[in-house]
Amino acid sequence: MKAIVLGSGVIGTAAAWYLAKDGHEVTVVERHEAPGLETSYANAGLVAPGHSYAWASPAAPRILAKSLVTADQALKLRPRLDPRMWSWLWRFLLQCTDERARANTARKLRLCRYSADLLTELTAETGVRYDGLARGNLYVYRSDRSFEAGVRRTQLLRDEGLALEVLDREGLCAREPALEPVKETLAGGMYSPTDQSGDARMFSRDLARVAADAHGVRFRFGVTVEGLEADGGRISGVRTSEGTLRADVYVLALGFMSPFVSETVGLKLPIYPVKGYSVTIPRESSNLSPQMGVCDEDRLVVTCPMGDRLRIASTAEFGGYDKDHRPSDFRAMFAAARNLFPAAGNYDQPEYWAGLRPMTPTTVPILGRARHENLYLDTGHGHIGWTMACGSGKVTADLIAGRDPEIDLEGLVHKD
Repeated sequence: MKAIVLGSGVIGTAAAWYLAKDGHEVTVVERHEAPGLETSYANAGLVAPGHSYAWASPAAPRILAKSLVTADQALKLRPRLDPRMWSWLWRFLLQCTDERARANTARKLRLCRYSADLLTELTAETGVRYDGLARGNLYVYRSDRSFEAGVRRTQLLRDEGLALEVLDREGLCAREPALEPVKETLAGGMYSPTDQSGDARMFSRDLARVAADAHGVRFRFGVTVEGLEADGGRISGVRTSEGTLRADVYVLALGFMSPFVSETVGLKLPIYPVKGYSVTIPRESSNLSPQMGVCDEDRLVVTCPMGDRLRIASTAEFGGYDKDHRPSDFRAMFAAARNLFPAAGNYDQPEYWAGLRPMTPTTVPILGRARHENLYLDTGHGHIGWTMACGSGKVTADLIAGRDPEIDLEGLVHKD
């Protein structure tokens, strides 16, 4: 069939790859001039089944309320006069129960583990380059209290079959020698051996190149999607800044913009942006720079090596569609990263970035066929879209081909 994928971030590009492998004639429509220039541009970099917890939890309402009066919270609420925000927040709060948090975490973990395995296979098959590391990731705690709570929290992931090693401070330093100088400030942590890391923007660009060369995938850059057209129960075309494009099947992978496009055919998607911040610095080539992804769980700050760069990321801000930022927004994450790895890189040469993650109230993505029989959804992946990209793309291709996906899709497939 002829397939049009809307969006060439890490999600859309992965979907295009799997569709092209199935023999479809694939066109990808992207408003930017290259793949991976929106949410995938400078995310944290972790491919992290070990961090697949649902954000909607019993603790979330208290944290969001505290952020209204405390400046340097990693999870922030910035109220806006925006009906979309308040509708989304109400649905989010309804998910903040123990039972729903456990169910949503299990669903995310299922997709994350599958996707990480597919990423390994894809990398071996294609040689795609993205400064990838397959050394696992560390999750560190600074106090005995938070460490004990973290161990209890990870029991859910272990119950679902994820391998996690509980480490004391000596064990952490054995896994990551760069932590040795600050060992006494740590209480312990977890090592997730199946986790990976890498640059999602590099991955999107190189996979797009491979898909074009190997399978003839066509990328139409600088083309803005304006809406969909429907004829009865089918999508008949997609309106763009360069006219109407037509295909047999359509995949919506436009991240936080997906609801605006879906609403043109009467489909309301519960997706709202959650703003994240990152800073990238030149990395020192020494044993004082981390050799794997490390998440400071007390301060919710990630440090991730990417070739000759170090990515530092933090913050989830519920505050509308604004991507502006200023250096003071990065103060807390900078301080946390320098505290753990003071000689990891040149902190005087920061490259600042802020982007919008497409989040659902459950923090579980939306996959599967929509009410129109030839429209498929691959969107709403939130804070770990990079982790879920290959799995989501493969599931989408399977559903379009009429195959049973290789994982249980309970809780992942769209329902009107």
